[in-house]
Amino acid sequence: MEAESSKEGFWNDSQKASGIMQEIEELRKEISELSSLETEIDELIEMSEIISADSVEALEMQGRIVEFEKEIEKLEFKILLGGEYDRNNVIMAIHAGAGGVDAQDWTEMLLRMYLRFCEKKGFSAKILSESRGSEAGIKSVTLEIVGAYAYGYFQSEAGVHRLVRLSPFNSDNLRQTSFALVEILPVISNMEEVEISQQDIRVDVYRSSGAGGQSVNTTDSAVRITHIPTQIVVTCQNERSQLQNKEQAMKILRAKLHQKYLTEREEEKKKLRGEFSSAEWGSQIRSYVVHPYKMVKDHRTKYETTNAEGVLNGDLQNFMEAYLKNMKK
Repeated sequence: MEAESSKEGFWNDSQKASGIMQEIEELRKEISELSSLETEIDELIEMSEIISADSVEALEMQGRIVEFEKEIEKLEFKILLGGEYDRNNVIMAIHAGAGGVDAQDWTEMLLRMYLRFCEKKGFSAKILSESRGSEAGIKSVTLEIVGAYAYGYFQSEAGVHRLVRLSPFNSDNLRQTSFALVEILPVISNMEEVEISQQDIRVDVYRSSGAGGQSVNTTDSAVRITHIPTQIVVTCQNERSQLQNKEQAMKILRAKLHQKYLTEREEEKKKLRGEFSSAEWGSQIRSYVVHPYKMVKDHRTKYETTNAEGVLNGDLQNFMEAYLKNMKK
């Protein structure tokens, strides 16, 4: 990749070039980590050969071994991130489900949770489109998440999320169950399996309903693209220009079409194997209970924690790791 990056014309396709440069930096970091661990192994072996078991140096070495094991665990987690698209960036969409205003508020809570996780991991997140509720919360929101192994981490979040709490939106303060659907799609620059013909798409422009700013809300900068053969509709309104919104919308469309292709391929395999499963709204992947007790439980991996507040503040690493280990099994 370094050889490719030094060729003339490398930056002619800036999007592809940026992706390659990002991957080069990630690999350099991994190589540096491995080299550091290799040096640590050599030093520990050398120490073990010259010190006595009950000496002060032996106690020091035990402490270093504990830290070394933690670093090994981090690398072992990366082994779980070996899927075809695990290094890719992510298109995430969150949609309010059953539960009225509570569900819209729950959607906004999920958005905040994922943004907090991105902050912890050093990922950047940008909202591409948003439809807010008339009373509170968000009806739906689409965002792009950029970072090393973003899809590898976030693939665990795809599905229906269920919240149980005392509702702040009714006078009796009754317990309310709300649902929200999370879609996770890898950002794919080139799709060999799916081609998008200009004749197959319809592009509509309209005035953005975003937060304002130069050119936003004053011109028809928002873009809606309809893929006619599949009737998939994508929108983007948060960029400043119509061209930028169209580019982002096409990125989302490519991801959705690729996901449709993969789903259909998997369904065909299930038919050949004689398997059948229906995707129903009520089949949640994770439940977040904050009343009458506190617990977050993943129904696929059975991993659970009573630290519901921590999870809603972005502490999702353990849930993601449990999902990846379960998938590996």
